[in-house]
Amino acid sequence: MENIRLVRWTPARMRAQLTEVITVYKAAFLDFHEPDPARAAIERTMHARRHAERRDLRAVAALLPDDRLVGFTYALPGLKGQWWHDVVSDALGPDGAVTWLGDCLEIVEFHVLPEFQGKGLGRRLLRELLREAPERTAALSALELPDSRARRLYASEGFIPLLSNFRFPGSWIEYAVLGKSLTPTEPAQDQPQPPSPQQPAHDAGDNRRQARAM
Repeated sequence: MENIRLVRWTPARMRAQLTEVITVYKAAFLDFHEPDPARAAIERTMHARRHAERRDLRAVAALLPDDRLVGFTYALPGLKGQWWHDVVSDALGPDGAVTWLGDCLEIVEFHVLPEFQGKGLGRRLLRELLREAPERTAALSALELPDSRARRLYASEGFIPLLSNFRFPGSWIEYAVLGKSLTPTEPAQDQPQPPSPQQPAHDAGDNRRQARAM
């Protein structure tokens, strides 16, 4: 994988290459986990375009020597009023929300083309995304498949379950919400610990904003 270079993209660069980003997303995830991958890709394009309008977006691309995109990840600082942030905050409760989402980099998407998976590229992307991030924590949601390659990667990189078997509004798919301290030590012992796994009820909503790793 020495010939693959990682490049931090500006929001403008991500907007310019959004078609390639969604192509990787579709091949790495949608084709395997969505009943209508083409429609899901269109919906995802709309969300990604909106995210790429934010100046505080952090994005990392994995490129071959010919500039072909083979993996990418991007994240946004969590803010009140954002769908994923608010849903997870409600589920964590006031103390958990302050501890884990009060100053959090929320990883939105994380994908590697199938033929490049299992070779350490995902770990490189994740580490580069989080390198020098100013936030206190990072968080994401992943499919509730504890023994999957993605979950093993997250665990080895210090992510711990905050919510397990969690269903986002409008979805029957179960997710795990994972968090990681970006400070030199884990949250202090007198801070609230992650709540017990739960599945609170919510009204229907967009269930697309989630991160998966390969």
